[in-house]
Amino acid sequence: MRKDKLGLRILLLLAGIFVIAYGVALSIRSDLGTSPISSLPYVSNLLFPGVTVGIFTILVNALLVLIQIMILRKKSSLQQLLQLPLLSVFGLFIDLNLYLTRSFVPDHYLLQLLTVVLSCFVMAFGIFLELKADVGYLPGEGLTLVISEKFNKNFGKVKVTIDSIVVAIAIFAVLFFHGKLEGVREGTMIAAFLVGAVTQFYRRKITFADRLLETKTSVKYVTEPYMSTNNFVITISRQYGSGGHAVGERIARKLGIAFYDSKLIDLTAMASGLTPEYVETHEQKLPDSLLERLYNNNYAYVNEVIPPNDKLFMVQTRVIRDIAAGESCVIVGRAANFILKGHPNSFNVFVHADREFRKRRVVLEYLVKPEEALRVMETKDKERMNYYRHYTGKEWNDLNEYDMTMETSLFGIRETADMIIEAAKVRILTDQ
Repeated sequence: MRKDKLGLRILLLLAGIFVIAYGVALSIRSDLGTSPISSLPYVSNLLFPGVTVGIFTILVNALLVLIQIMILRKKSSLQQLLQLPLLSVFGLFIDLNLYLTRSFVPDHYLLQLLTVVLSCFVMAFGIFLELKADVGYLPGEGLTLVISEKFNKNFGKVKVTIDSIVVAIAIFAVLFFHGKLEGVREGTMIAAFLVGAVTQFYRRKITFADRLLETKTSVKYVTEPYMSTNNFVITISRQYGSGGHAVGERIARKLGIAFYDSKLIDLTAMASGLTPEYVETHEQKLPDSLLERLYNNNYAYVNEVIPPNDKLFMVQTRVIRDIAAGESCVIVGRAANFILKGHPNSFNVFVHADREFRKRRVVLEYLVKPEEALRVMETKDKERMNYYRHYTGKEWNDLNEYDMTMETSLFGIRETADMIIEAAKVRILTDQ
């Protein structure tokens, strides 16, 4: 828990909880279901209207705190106890916002859907404020943290599991006691996928809270300045199938320096404790399946845990920077041109080729079926483009990011490598 400017942080936390509660109230007014963690209190209110949604929220969340204490036992701390007053305030704010929005009744399905989407953006902003306050969590996130840390489980998967259990209990209760599905609908699914993603967007784009608290904006992937080094590095970014690997390998062989492409997989695995198979599967691309994206979005709810793909990038960044500091080399891919921007003797090249040249290489070199080659090429390039944009804020195929671009379909692999060597000599090697 951060203690600097504690009064201001507490005010920011309370503002965040109020905004989250307002988002929950909006989702309830949509009549299309609310967020997963609020679905059980909402359904309970439908079954027992004499007790408010806010009171049921307090009861359900108190149970989540109790589960945390049971798991931690003697290791329970002030962090668990602090959640009790926060959840009480949360419940009261929900009832207050339901009262304030009592006259808002969307009467068309499209308006209901828009209300659900608006509620997701509102809840995400409240979570953003809560995270910036950095003085406490609501019990849903607290329980997820406890389980993931205690049993060394993926935070995103644990949160999805907890949310799913809460939703399943809500569905069973409303069907068993009410005879029809109510309170858990498409709005619940929309909230599950949208709130985390919007929270991540807010955390990347909004900086007023950092200025207010006089803290540095959280930028994970900024490059650090290099100490003086005589090593030189040639980085090769490449379109899939353009022969960038072969070009880099020839450059390294002719110059008598180290070559890093697939070797980076093993080095990253050693540095991270992950398996080489995991690194090979997940490097240079973002989570692509709907479920993987959901897992990843859930990391936006807390400050303490880093998403696995971000951890992988950060470890690989350190590996690449250590290699470049220790020896002259050629490095293929992995956004190395951005990672090594501070290196005094780096030469960055983008290798591309026309579609037919790439297709032939993909079929011959990677044994892809001819009818699948174009689709595979597009998929791989899109993965690299999205990965590069996500971690650098730049465009992978922006020629301004490189010192040189080469088209292998015009010059061939050998000539392309030789021309890069000559250009690199002019740029950096003559200074060695």
